[in-house]
Amino acid sequence: MEGHDASTATPWGVTAPLACAAALFFLLLVSRREGGGGGGKDPPGPRPLPLLGNLLQLDLKWMDRALSQLSRQYGSVFTVYLGTRKVVVLAGYQAIKEALVGHAQDFGDRHITPIFEEMSGGHGILFANGDSWKELRRFALGTLRDFGMGKRLAQDKILEECRYLLPVLEAHQGRPFETASALGRAASNIICSIVYGERFDYADPRFVTMVKRANDNIRAAGSVQIQLYNMFPRWFGWLKKRRLVLSSRDQNMEDIQELLRQRKENLDPEMCTGLVDCFMVRQQKEQEAGLEQSHFSEDNMKYVVANLFAAGTDTTSTTLQWGLLLLAKYPQIQERVHEELSRVVGSRPVDVDDRKDLPYTNAAIHEVQRFANIVPMAILHQTTRDVTFRNYFIQKGTVVIPLLSSALYDESQWAAPYTFDPSHFLDEEGNFVKRDAFLPFSAGRRVCLGEGLARMEVFLFFSTLIQRFLFTPPPGTSEEELDLKPLVGLTLNPSPHRLCAVARQQNNAEA
Repeated sequence: MEGHDASTATPWGVTAPLACAAALFFLLLVSRREGGGGGGKDPPGPRPLPLLGNLLQLDLKWMDRALSQLSRQYGSVFTVYLGTRKVVVLAGYQAIKEALVGHAQDFGDRHITPIFEEMSGGHGILFANGDSWKELRRFALGTLRDFGMGKRLAQDKILEECRYLLPVLEAHQGRPFETASALGRAASNIICSIVYGERFDYADPRFVTMVKRANDNIRAAGSVQIQLYNMFPRWFGWLKKRRLVLSSRDQNMEDIQELLRQRKENLDPEMCTGLVDCFMVRQQKEQEAGLEQSHFSEDNMKYVVANLFAAGTDTTSTTLQWGLLLLAKYPQIQERVHEELSRVVGSRPVDVDDRKDLPYTNAAIHEVQRFANIVPMAILHQTTRDVTFRNYFIQKGTVVIPLLSSALYDESQWAAPYTFDPSHFLDEEGNFVKRDAFLPFSAGRRVCLGEGLARMEVFLFFSTLIQRFLFTPPPGTSEEELDLKPLVGLTLNPSPHRLCAVARQQNNAEA
C-alpha cells in the first residue's frame, strides 16, 4: 500500500515503538505483581492494563463501593493499580486495625497526592510527613487540649454556640429549610473559637465565604476530575476542577493571612486565647533562641489553621446533617431519643456527663456516624518501609487505602450493616456498648486529631436539637421519599434536602 510504512505503525494506527513500550510496561507490571519485588508475594488483585491499570474495573465516582466488591473476590489485603500507581487496599475491621494499630509505624505516613501537594506544599498537618508533621501535630494536639478539647471549657463553647443556633432554626417557624448552612456555621465556630479565640457572626461575609469554600473544596477534592488529575497529572492539569481548587487555595490564604495579621496586632503573650496566639508565641521564642530549623514558620501556621478549619467545619456539620436527615426518615427512632432526653434531662441544657445516662441517644449518635460513613476511604496512607503483612510483601512508599467503610459495614461485626439501627450499640438490657469495628475517625498514628472535640460537639449539638425540635420531611413529602444517596466528595454529604424543625413544647419536660 503506497504511502504506508508498515515498519512504524501497527494495524490499529499506533506507532510500533509506542506499542512495544506499552507491552513492555504491561509485562513489567505483571512481573512485579507475581514476583513481589524480590521480597515475597504481592497481595492479589485484578490484572492491570498498560497505563490504565485497573481503571476499567473501578467506578471513580463510587470508589469505596467498587473496592468493597473487589475485596469479596481478593480478600482483606489486595492490590489495584490507579493508572500506573500501585495501591494496596485494606478491607474489613481486622485488617485495618492490625495494619494501622498493630503496624502503626509501617503504615503511618501520609500519601500526598498531586492536588494536595499543590495545595499545601508539605506544610501543615494533614498533608505532611516527617519531623515537621510530628512536631506540629504534637503542638496542635496539646494546644487543643489546653483550650478545652474533651474538657468542660469546650462544652461551654458548644452550648454557647447552641444558643446562637437555636434561634436560627426557630426563625423558620416550622417551614422547610436546608440544614447545611446553619449547621456548617455552628460547627465551624467551635473550631474558630479554639483556633482564633473568637467566634464569628453567622452573617459575617468573610466567615460565610470561608465555610462555603471549605465545603466546596472538600467536594471537589473527591471528584472524578481530581482523581484523574492525581493519577495522570501531566495529562489532566488543564481540568477546570483543579484550577478552581487552586484558586480557592489562594483566596483561603488571603483570608487567613488577614485574620492572622489581626491576631498578631492584638497578641498578648501572657494571655493567649487560642491556638494561633500560642503558635505566634512559640514562633517568637524560637526566633529569639536563634533556631534555624524551626517548624513554626509562617507557612506552617497558615496551613495548620487551614487544616483545622476545614476538618473542624466539614466532618462535624456533615455528621449533624446526616443525623437530622436519618431521624426525620425514621421518626420512631427520633421519638425514642426525644423520650429519653425528656425523661433524663428535662428542659435544662444537656451536659456531657449526661451521656452515661442516655444509652439510646448515645447509640443513635454512634449509629449515625457508622451508617453515614462520611470518610469511606480515610485519607491515603503510605508505607514508611518494606513490610511483610499477612504474608504479603509491601514495598516502602506503597500507597495504602484503609477502606473504613468496609469496617463500618463489616458483615462479621454488625448484625445488619446496611440498616440504620441504634441497637448495633446496645446490649440486651439496653445499655450502650462500645464496638471495636467503629472506626469513623480512622486509627493509629493518623487518627483524627480532633476526635475528642468532634465527639463532644456531635453529642451536644445533636441532643440539644432533638430536645428542642421535631424534625420532619417537608409537607407533601413522606419519610420514605427522603433521599439517603450521598454526594460524591472527599467526604460524603447528604444530597441537598430540606427539613422542617417544629419547636417542641418544653413545659411537659420540666421534671
